[in-house]
Amino acid sequence: MKLLSQTLCLCLILVLFDSDHHLDHHHTDGVPDRCEGKGLEMDAVAVNEEGVPYFFHDHHLFKGFHGKAEMSNETFPELDDHVHVDAAFRMHYEDSDDHDHMFFFFKDKVLSYYQHKLEDGYPKPISEVFPGIPDHVDAAVECPKPECDEDSVIVFKGGDMYHYDVKTKAVTSKNLQNLPSCTSAFRFMEHYYCFHGHQFTKFDPKTGDMHINYTKNAQDYFMRCSTFDSNSDHVEREQCSRVHLDAITSDNAGDIYAFRGHHYLHKDDATDALKAESIESAFKELHSEVDAVFSYEGHLHMIKDDNVFVYKVGEPHTHLDGYPKTVKEELGFEHADHIDAAFVCNDQHIAHIIIDDKIYDVDMKASPRVPTNERPMGVLKHVDAAMCGSTGVKAIVGNHFYHFDSVMLMVAAKALPEQHRVSQELFGCDH
Repeated sequence: MKLLSQTLCLCLILVLFDSDHHLDHHHTDGVPDRCEGKGLEMDAVAVNEEGVPYFFHDHHLFKGFHGKAEMSNETFPELDDHVHVDAAFRMHYEDSDDHDHMFFFFKDKVLSYYQHKLEDGYPKPISEVFPGIPDHVDAAVECPKPECDEDSVIVFKGGDMYHYDVKTKAVTSKNLQNLPSCTSAFRFMEHYYCFHGHQFTKFDPKTGDMHINYTKNAQDYFMRCSTFDSNSDHVEREQCSRVHLDAITSDNAGDIYAFRGHHYLHKDDATDALKAESIESAFKELHSEVDAVFSYEGHLHMIKDDNVFVYKVGEPHTHLDGYPKTVKEELGFEHADHIDAAFVCNDQHIAHIIIDDKIYDVDMKASPRVPTNERPMGVLKHVDAAMCGSTGVKAIVGNHFYHFDSVMLMVAAKALPEQHRVSQELFGCDH
């Protein structure tokens, strides 16, 4: 009987050990998915020196608006299991000695990185680097003049908001009445967002006041996911998303087709009406993830990986027999791993193909078709999508586009023209 009791105890210990070990293993090796369910609560959000947003969750880091998580210490080695990021921001003031430094708050300490390398002497106490700012903060975000009265850092803790003047180190504070408790804060396209749970709220950086009726699902606007909450407004999401477009074109009637991840947005030129659907619902052979698209003689030429699909524009769009064809067969490129953008201007027959920082011409009336006139893109080192119409070329980079009167002027430009917001100026998003 004693032997039986000892055996049962040993088995129970092994079961408990295995259960604990399984839980630890799941915690250590389990990779969070920001598109699962309604999304994740982010502990901190900041942009790097190239403008790429970094989303921190527990000990993981999401770079950009899509892609899998990685361990934070793969990019910032000091962010190990003992460091849980409470808040983060990038100091982006050219007059400051800390210009383009990224700061991470954890407990009562702060870390400073420059070009992803920890600065000497860090970590330091928050009170030493940012005197007047409390420990254990919830969120932080940069706020340049004139968006704030002076170049500042905004810090949130509980129901209080602190403004830290970068130049004078003066601190003012305010108790917030209507803004939710922020777990992270983010400045993006000159707007300010307080993230709380899986949602975010737009706020005024000077007063901390919440914009009326503006609480949204972060997954809808700051993530590129294949599925969304059933309550998601698909048109508004695609119209106002902060995630960059994969491809865009306008057809002979002036209608715009814009592709992002698994969805596309159709803007009717005659009525300005917007329609958002899954790519698979209208272009089932493609499924999703379009690399580039251009319109030519009433057809959409859609490039995905090493293949070109061609659809006749209509309701429904008709997939042409014989397609897809390879990029080599259709456009003559021998070794094109990824085409970034493509467009045809007006009633011309030259397809302009952008790969990395170069642009090529392909005569669509030629047989066989071959790329010619290779030249550098000039000031544009990367383009996500592009289209051309009666007013010229729109080159889309991230969440902005640049307008050029012609392809020649785009290639020859010595400086970037004025930035325009994709969501607002192409699709009429009002927030």
